Amino acid sequence: MAVAFTVLMAFGTAPTPLWPLYEARDHFGATTVTVAYASMVVGAAAAFLGLGHLSDRLGRRRIIVPALLVGIVASVVLIVWRDLPGLIAGRILNGVGLGLMASTATTYLHDLHHEARPERTGSVLPGIVATAANLGGLASGPLVAGAAAEWLPTPLITTQAIFTLAMAVCLALVLSTPETVDLELPAAEPPSRFVLRPGGWRAFGAAGALGAFAFAILGLISSLGASVLHGTLHTDSHLVVGLAAFLMFGSAAAAQLVLGRLPLPRVLTVGAVVFPVGLVLCAVALYHPALWLYLVAVSLSGAGSGLLFKGGLERAVSVAEPASRAGVLAVFFVVAYLGMGLPSVLFSIALRHFAVQTAMIGFAAVLSCGAVVSVAVALRDRAPGPGTLSAQSARPS
Repeated sequence: MAVAFTVLMAFGTAPTPLWPLYEARDHFGATTVTVAYASMVVGAAAAFLGLGHLSDRLGRRRIIVPALLVGIVASVVLIVWRDLPGLIAGRILNGVGLGLMASTATTYLHDLHHEARPERTGSVLPGIVATAANLGGLASGPLVAGAAAEWLPTPLITTQAIFTLAMAVCLALVLSTPETVDLELPAAEPPSRFVLRPGGWRAFGAAGALGAFAFAILGLISSLGASVLHGTLHTDSHLVVGLAAFLMFGSAAAAQLVLGRLPLPRVLTVGAVVFPVGLVLCAVALYHPALWLYLVAVSLSGAGSGLLFKGGLERAVSVAEPASRAGVLAVFFVVAYLGMGLPSVLFSIALRHFAVQTAMIGFAAVLSCGAVVSVAVALRDRAPGPGTLSAQSARPS
C-alpha cells in the first residue's frame, strides 16, 4: 500500500522537468503550462470533495483500486493523445486518481498496521510511513522523469510507460491486501460534511490560507521551475530540473518528520521564518544567477512549506467537530490544492508584463506576508497540543 501511494503521488509531479518538451511539441507558452498543471488540481479537488469520503462506506481497497486504475488510464491518455487537449485530459484524470489516493491511503495504512499489530495502539509508524510515501512520492516523480528525459529516448512516452508499468504492478499488490472496513455492518447515518466548533471559522480560514500559501511555491516550482532554470539560470539539464523539485518536496518531508512532533506554535513559528527566507533566496538566485543558491533556496522554501502545511492541517483538525472531521479536511485540502494551481497561473500572466526577477520578488513578498499573517491568526486562539495527528485526522477518509 505504501509503494502504491508513493508511485501515484510521483506520477502527479513527474511532468515537472518535461514541461519544456511539451511546450515544444504542442507549441504553447508558460501560461498554458500552468493551466495544464492546474488541471490536475481541478481533478484532485473534485475527487476530494465528491468521492474522498466514500472509503468509510465502500471500503478502503475499493477506493484505492479505482485510484490506480484512473492513474493508469491517465498515463495511457498521455501516451496516445499527443496534443494539448490530451495533455489536459490526462492531467485531470491524474488529479482524480491522486485525490482518491490521498484521501484514503493514510487511513488505510493506519488500518492495516492496526490489523497486523493490534497491540501497538497509538504507534507513530503508520503516520511516518504515510508522510514518507506522500511527500517522498511527490519528490521522486520529477527525479525519475528528469533521469528519463536526460538519458532515455522519447522521454514523453518513456516516462509515461514507466509509470504505467509501475502502477499496474502496484494494482496487483493492492488487490492482495485485506479490506479493513467491515462492509457487512449496517451503514451508519452519514455525518455532516462540514461542521466547525463554535468560533472556529477564523481559525479554519487561517488554516486554509496556510495550506494555500504553503502549496503555492510547490506548484510554482513544479510548473514553471523548468522554464526558470532554462531561461534564467541557463541550465539545460532535465535531471537538474528534476533534482530541484526533488529537493523541494524532499525538504518538506524531512522537515515534517524531524520537527513535526514539536508543539504546534513552534512548528508554525519555524515555518514562518524558514519559508520567507527560502523565498527571498529564490529571488536573489534569479537576480544574481547561481544554481547552487537556487537549489538551497527551493530546499528552504520546501522545508518551510512542509511545516506551514502541517501546522495548517493540525489547526483545521482542532476546530472541526469530530463527526465532521473528514469533511472539514476535504475542504482544507481543496483550498490547499487551489493554492497549488491558481498562483502559478497568475505568476505566468505576470511574466508577460514583468521580468521573472521582478515577478519573483512580488510573489515572494505576497506569500511571505500572507504566511506570517495566517500564522498569527492561527495562533491567536489557544492552539491544540503537540503536533501529532491521530490516524483518522491525517487525511480525509
